[in-house]
Amino acid sequence: MSTPEGNEQPHVPPPSLWPVGFAVGIAILLTGLVVGPAIAVLGAVLTAAFGFLWVRDLRTEGTPLPQPPDDVETQPGAAPAAADTGPALPLATEEEVERFPRSRFLEGATLGLGAAIGGLVTVPALGFALGPAFARDDPHEADVGPLEAFPQGEWRITTFLSDPEQGEVSRRTAYVRYNGLREGLPSFTILSSSCVHLGCPVQPNGPIVEDEAEEEEVGDTVVRRIPTTPAGFGCPCHGGAYDVEGRRTAGPPVRPLDRYAYSIRNGRLLLREAFSVGEVDNAGADAVLTRYPRSIPGVHVDGISRILYPLPAPPGF
Repeated sequence: MSTPEGNEQPHVPPPSLWPVGFAVGIAILLTGLVVGPAIAVLGAVLTAAFGFLWVRDLRTEGTPLPQPPDDVETQPGAAPAAADTGPALPLATEEEVERFPRSRFLEGATLGLGAAIGGLVTVPALGFALGPAFARDDPHEADVGPLEAFPQGEWRITTFLSDPEQGEVSRRTAYVRYNGLREGLPSFTILSSSCVHLGCPVQPNGPIVEDEAEEEEVGDTVVRRIPTTPAGFGCPCHGGAYDVEGRRTAGPPVRPLDRYAYSIRNGRLLLREAFSVGEVDNAGADAVLTRYPRSIPGVHVDGISRILYPLPAPPGF
């Protein structure tokens, strides 16, 4: 506080809408973590812009406090005396006002509390939303048998463990067909059994020859191969239908069946990571795919529709 002798009056920050904009930016940012990356980026930009303007206003001079009339007499070092009483408490010195300004304390407390609340809300959400996108699963290769176990042009329902350390809970099913040679190398079509509508298990639309099932111990796991002759594949949950190349032919699925990448080592077929497919042209060894990182069921992976869906976390192998 200053005295009427001409010292400069303290100032208070003017009224501002920047805190409201900052709060709106935080809300849009958190909404974008669920809706999509474009909304999250917009929220981050708004939060940064309004936060900067808010801090700038807090650090600049505001409206000066009203000064007392010139005809009011005051005694140096003391507050004006009330009627029939002695002097009030002494005024704070200029050094004390400069060292302990209440406005600075409130400014720091407000910013610190806002940062703490923002961190408590934002950091966990960012961790859950963005953490899986940067995670890298162990590139486990599942040995599903020798090449001779897959006759050319025939399908095998193949079950295997995607993560032997987890045991049977990681057992997966793939539909494997050997297409013959392409450019001198064996070609396979390996479809995932997970429906791309809601993840129900897809079944072959055709006979399954259980009597000719083969089981093979591979390390500490058991691989099972069952012959089948499907005319296509169908989902018993909601009526999704696919042809033998995994292309959607009817029902609610939004894209073709996911596929597995594969390797061939020492005459054996090794299944690697699964991936999503946008389009499938031609068939068998001549099939041409548009390949994408594996996405969750119900999400488009190509075309204009994909920007309407959030960035999904990559599922397990």
